[in-house]
Amino acid sequence: MTELSGNQKRKMRSAARLYAVQALFQMEQSDSSVDAVRREFLDYRFGATTPEGDEMAEGDVDLFTEVTEQAINWQARIDQMTDRALVAKWPIDRIDTTLRALFRAGGAELVALDTPPKVVIAEYVSVAEAFYPEGREPKFVNAVLDHMAREAKPDAF
Repeated sequence: MTELSGNQKRKMRSAARLYAVQALFQMEQSDSSVDAVRREFLDYRFGATTPEGDEMAEGDVDLFTEVTEQAINWQARIDQMTDRALVAKWPIDRIDTTLRALFRAGGAELVALDTPPKVVIAEYVSVAEAFYPEGREPKFVNAVLDHMAREAKPDAF
């Protein structure tokens, strides 16, 4: 097996985060289990070729699995942290499903994994930019995740 470069590993971790947000979105929209959605992503998305001939990125399977599982395991705490980070008039159930999935994935890394908060924020702002290339959402994501990170890992700041 070929050893991956640091850059390849980073790209795979970034792809895993994007896939995790998509999987969490799909779970909420379709009311599917984490196992069913994870299987679908691993079988049909990671490194797959689209009907248009575009190759989808290979993702870090371990990170994808960890983020999706921990987002489910810690969902109540993550949602409460997100609520506290949002403006009072915007409880988490009022934000769109994509942003909710993004906050849950980022929150899972902040609460349950050893990922440095600045990495979590930068990575999920990039995910937000992929979903909302023209919007203000990436700045919103940055502010909310920064607030959540300061709550989850205050010693990192």
